Amino acid sequence: MQDDRCPVPNPTEPAPTARAAQPRNPLHGLTLETIVTRLADFYGWDDLGQRIPIRCFTHEPSVGSSLKFLRKTPWAREKVEGLYLFMLRDQKRQGF
Repeated sequence: MQDDRCPVPNPTEPAPTARAAQPRNPLHGLTLETIVTRLADFYGWDDLGQRIPIRCFTHEPSVGSSLKFLRKTPWAREKVEGLYLFMLRDQKRQGF
């Protein structure tokens, strides 16, 4: 009988240290806190709340309350990550 607490490694899956870096993924290595902070700095809380109308951005916004909500809500996190990617493309077009 196999012990569920000690799973057997999958031989077809590369070891964590052997995984290739993701140089083309702009979200790789960024924390959610970094993403929210950069969005708030770039757009401001008011504009951020208009672009993504969720309560943590529109009513007494803060990084802490936003992180608490976004970590529990995958659909909202996807919207935030999408807006961050849009911001990066927009900055690149404008030459930032």
